[in-house]
Amino acid sequence: MSKPDELLVDVAALVESGQSNQMSLTVVTSGAVITGRLAPEQVWRRRVSDVLNDSARLREFSAVFDTPSKDAEVPTHLHFHVARILQGTVGIPETGGMYRVAIADVTAWTMGDFSYFDH
Repeated sequence: MSKPDELLVDVAALVESGQSNQMSLTVVTSGAVITGRLAPEQVWRRRVSDVLNDSARLREFSAVFDTPSKDAEVPTHLHFHVARILQGTVGIPETGGMYRVAIADVTAWTMGDFSYFDH
């Protein structure tokens, strides 16, 4: 999108202000469909830092995520956790991942997330 969707920016701002991670959202960006829950950026950064810190090979990168974000008045990114990239009938990864998506790159979105069930 050339101009971010103002309604989506408002949703992201509400997530940021409430420090809640309960908003489920599905977006289309660059042809990928990502579904999961939004988290405030600081909560998302802390979770990524913790995961990296627990890895002997990646520990040195955790400090990058410990740095507080520059408080932007208007959110520019969505921060997903417990998220999946939808591919056919599968969500990748199965356990959910941590994704950061630029709001300006979102071409479509809907409230809620998609779940998979084995039949």
